[in-house]
Amino acid sequence: MRGTLPTPDDVVQVLRGVVDPELGSDIVDLGMVRSADVADTGAIVVTIALTTAGCPLRAQIQRDIRARVGSLPGVTAVDLRWDEMTEEERTGAMAKARWNVTQRPENTSVPLTANVILVASGKGGVGKSSVTVNLAAALAARGLNVGVVDADIWGFSVPRMLGIDGRLGSVNHDGKAYIAPLERRIGAGVLRVVSMGLLVDDEETALMWRGLMLNRGVQHFLQDVWWGDDLDYLLIDMPPGTGDVQMGVAKLLPRAEVLVVTTPARAAQKVAVRVVGMARKSYLRVAGVIENMSSFRCEHGEEYALFGSGGGEELAHDAGVPLLGSVPLEPAVSAGGDEGQPVVLGDASPAVDAFRAIANRIVDEAIPPSAMAGCSARMLDAAVSALDNAGL
Repeated sequence: MRGTLPTPDDVVQVLRGVVDPELGSDIVDLGMVRSADVADTGAIVVTIALTTAGCPLRAQIQRDIRARVGSLPGVTAVDLRWDEMTEEERTGAMAKARWNVTQRPENTSVPLTANVILVASGKGGVGKSSVTVNLAAALAARGLNVGVVDADIWGFSVPRMLGIDGRLGSVNHDGKAYIAPLERRIGAGVLRVVSMGLLVDDEETALMWRGLMLNRGVQHFLQDVWWGDDLDYLLIDMPPGTGDVQMGVAKLLPRAEVLVVTTPARAAQKVAVRVVGMARKSYLRVAGVIENMSSFRCEHGEEYALFGSGGGEELAHDAGVPLLGSVPLEPAVSAGGDEGQPVVLGDASPAVDAFRAIANRIVDEAIPPSAMAGCSARMLDAAVSALDNAGL
């Protein structure tokens, strides 16, 4: 998947996923991208104009650009060059910020400070939901605030696997009614969960919805839920495949990161590679691969590759992304899901250690929490003040 070089337009499109967390717009929309040049060697040169030369957000913007542009097929290096906006350009960025503030009701209710992670797979049966709930629980155990969207509308299972029961309620924020997610505290962290399983009377109820209805249901979870301003991560348990829901979420959340779950089987790997292709065609960054059910170790210490071997590593290599970890097959993982107690919250085991290590890599390397201190806060305050003065 690394054979074809991206075009300058491909680079610009993927930069739309780099969002200023305080202004609420992507750096392309704000006019910060001066140019994007692609060399025959695969080296990319991107010139960025900051609002001020000493902008404290520079390090975060640099990290996001390198991660997203570097994930494009064929890219061998990313060289960033910096410039400063002129007074006229800053005025234009302010006007764009003011416009975006007026358009906020059309955007999602996901706070811009939250890292959005789509947990995706090419086919069912690879343990994607199990990976989602255990990573969410592991992140919360680190003291983080984690939202979970069960976007697998037909096959909802997240509430049961997280031990959350009840019905979704409502909450008022700034004069608007929102859906209130159900919460579960884990140490100093918290899980906030929405799912169709929290709207139906019986978990065994069959939802016979067509594609447009499925997409609309997920859209409600992303636009009409009050997640709170303190959300660190939002994990979305995607339905398998590359259909309507996947395309709808990609359009609503262009800054989302994708984790692809596969089993070691070559057949699963070949299907999972389609998810990588879909993500990149939607200009989403593929942050890494997780191999689930990698092997089974019996009580005598013997290991058996029940579902083959090497699928996760091969997928990561072909996609040019890191293999974030391999989770061995353990009965306790399934039992924990059935009992509503994610195995990652229990005693150490190879699977528990693997989930915790993957969560640590997400926080420390792959998708670290957003830094909020920056120069754009003054611009946002000015934009809101201008709207107030205009009576909008």
